[in-house]
Amino acid sequence: MAPPMLNHTMFRIKDKDVSLDFYTRILGMELLDSMDGGDFHNYFLGFPEEGKDLTAEQKKATKTARQGVLELCHNHGTESDPEFKGYANGNSEPGRGFGHIAISVDDVEKEQERLLALGVKFKKLTTDGKMRHIAFALDPDGYWLEIVPNRL
Repeated sequence: MAPPMLNHTMFRIKDKDVSLDFYTRILGMELLDSMDGGDFHNYFLGFPEEGKDLTAEQKKATKTARQGVLELCHNHGTESDPEFKGYANGNSEPGRGFGHIAISVDDVEKEQERLLALGVKFKKLTTDGKMRHIAFALDPDGYWLEIVPNRL
C-alpha cells in the first residue's frame, strides 16, 4: 500500500477569471478538472507533468494521484459584490496562520523579472531582506507564492 501524499491545497478566490488567468497564463499551470457545487465552483490546477501529454479525461482521472495540485474555490457572486472584502490570506489579521505555497524554478531572479513584466505584485523581491535567494509574489487574492531555487 502506498503511503499518503499531500495532494492539493485549496484557496478561496474572489474572481475566477482573474485567478484562472494568473495560475494558467502567468504561472503556466493547466486546468485538470472543474466541479460545479451549485453556489460555488472548484477548479483543480497543476503544472504539466514532464513527458506526459494527457488528454482532458486523463487529467481529470489522475488529479488525485498527483502531488502539488491547487484547488481554487469560487463562491458565486463574490466577483461582483461591492461589499465583499476578500479573503484572509493567512499572513495578516484576522486569522494569521496559513503562510504560503511555493514553486521551485531554475532561476529565481529570471522568474521574478518575468512575473514583474507581466504586472504581478510582490511581497518580497530577491533584493529585499536577508534571504536574497527567494522571492514572494502575490496572487490576485493576496495569497503569497514563494519562489525558491530548484536544487536538483
